[in-house]
Amino acid sequence: MIVPLTLRDFLDRARTVYPDRVAVVDEPNQVADSWGEVTYAQLYAKARSQAATLDELGVPQGARVAMVSHNAARLLASFYGVANWGRIFVPVNFRLAPAEIEYIVEHSGAEVVMLDPELEHLAAACSAAKHVFVLGRDDDRIWASKAEPAQWEPDENATATINYTSGTTARPKGVQQTHRARWVNATTFGWHATLTDRDVYLHTLPMFHCDGWGLLYSATGVGAKQVVIRQIDGTEILKRIEEHGVTVLACAPAVLNATLDALEDWTGDTGRDRVRCIVAGAPPPTRTIQRVREELGWEFIQIYGLTETSPLLTMSRMREEWDDLEAQEQARLLARAGAPTIGTRVMIDDQGEILVRSNTVLESYWENPEATEEALAGGWFHTGDGGVYEDGYVTIADRKKDVIVSGGENVSSIEVEDALASHPAVREVAVIGVPDDRWGESVLALVVVDGDVTEDDLRAHARERLAGYKVPKRVEFREELARTATGKLQKFKLREAYWEGRDRQVN
Repeated sequence: MIVPLTLRDFLDRARTVYPDRVAVVDEPNQVADSWGEVTYAQLYAKARSQAATLDELGVPQGARVAMVSHNAARLLASFYGVANWGRIFVPVNFRLAPAEIEYIVEHSGAEVVMLDPELEHLAAACSAAKHVFVLGRDDDRIWASKAEPAQWEPDENATATINYTSGTTARPKGVQQTHRARWVNATTFGWHATLTDRDVYLHTLPMFHCDGWGLLYSATGVGAKQVVIRQIDGTEILKRIEEHGVTVLACAPAVLNATLDALEDWTGDTGRDRVRCIVAGAPPPTRTIQRVREELGWEFIQIYGLTETSPLLTMSRMREEWDDLEAQEQARLLARAGAPTIGTRVMIDDQGEILVRSNTVLESYWENPEATEEALAGGWFHTGDGGVYEDGYVTIADRKKDVIVSGGENVSSIEVEDALASHPAVREVAVIGVPDDRWGESVLALVVVDGDVTEDDLRAHARERLAGYKVPKRVEFREELARTATGKLQKFKLREAYWEGRDRQVN
């Protein structure tokens, strides 16, 4: 017997087994009215109503429905309300600039866009969609239908979501993930992270980011309580942990640093010996791992993956064989990207690039067959990361793709270069990632200019065209940039001085 693996399985199980259990505690501090506490039966009813509304709007199965929102119960419900009845959900990074939002809406062909009330100013950028709603204000147009949604014949190979990621080109690419890939990622992740119905999951990770790494499905499937946090702040994270008895959270290293900074003035519960913290984006320093384990008293778990892989590929978690080692040595071992999760195969090619095979790898890039063919060449997914694979563990040593990871967000160097190059005074520009204690890596622009222009001028110019986290933290002026005899920029030489003394070229 073969039963299709689809995302409806997670919410169907939760409302069957745990109908009266609190599914999600919505963010209380937001412009839209908070949904407060929502049970799994109520969450299912919200999703069903949303699907019926899309029917009434004439949005066919297979159509794209986008949402640009901070973390919210409305966003969580929409992952199910859209995909569970055969449409494709497009969760969009709320930090993007209007021009970037406009491109994604047009490129995905989204027929419906739902906007966070704080982002209503983006409505003009979404004009390509047939319907644009503002969450909260238009709730009675999104979740008011009492009808039964049109039936969808479950198909595990149907696209469930499209997540746009900054890559090696100036335009973001839409990563198509099937129901099967998302299902396998969620169940694999839940098993490796030992999620149970006793867990309380805090959404410190943006839900738009690879569907919250798939953990929002994992938590739903086991009936865990989920707590929404809208604005990431170290003290606020500790407050939620104490108030709700949080046991699991996932985040980028920058969030860990913010939480550690907040400890100085915190006198309440930190979740010591209770919280499991799952980290990805970039390997934090060994000292940070030690502080998380000693000062916060959390279990530290590191994963490695990409939007294109759903994302889970490897996990580094304490094991029995390490129990008698010194704390610093334990932290060093945990700093590795991790061992392949079940069902994942890893290989290092002749150029040192990490290649993987997994049921969680993307189906394709939306409307981009050339990029798809390149990424999946030879039947392996090419991660763009360089590293080693020894003793069953992957360690990331370099980033071959022209991508900077800052605060857990991917920044395309080429995209930033294009924005700066549009300034009339800029003759040449190279954008690189440099080590940053807070953000892991920060964006540095090296420019050659003609005329009188300041660093502030160039940063302001970039800010008009890019999301804030993509704007260079620093701009340095150069007389010339290192190039090969054929005129190609030698970014590895430009990076050398900033990474000197480090054993790897990522931070």
